[in-house]
Amino acid sequence: MPWDLDNDRPIYLQLMERIQQNIISGVYQPGDKLPSVRDLAVEASVNPNTMQKALSELERFGLVYSQRTSGRFITDDASMIQKMRSELAHAHIRQFFSQMHDLGFSDTDTLELIQDTLKGEDHETDS
Repeated sequence: MPWDLDNDRPIYLQLMERIQQNIISGVYQPGDKLPSVRDLAVEASVNPNTMQKALSELERFGLVYSQRTSGRFITDDASMIQKMRSELAHAHIRQFFSQMHDLGFSDTDTLELIQDTLKGEDHETDS
């Protein structure tokens, strides 16, 4: 699966976000061993030093940890992962509501549209 990196933002930050996303979404489970730096770099089509920087930062945040001879692993702290998942979900929701405000929808209108969409209806809300 392509990593779709954007040249307008630091690559290592995008790598961190992608790996974090994979952890939060369950692609990597707590305690799982990560592929090697070299393998991840090849998969993402980046320099191994850039991938190393991203993994070192994730390690600094406690999301991954190293075992000297065994490689890097995902934290076993499931509550930390759940907290990050919840924080990311809230950030996406805030961004969505902000974008809906920019389109002229109130929170109530937005919630109605969400409910209609979940029910499979498709109609315009009068604002």
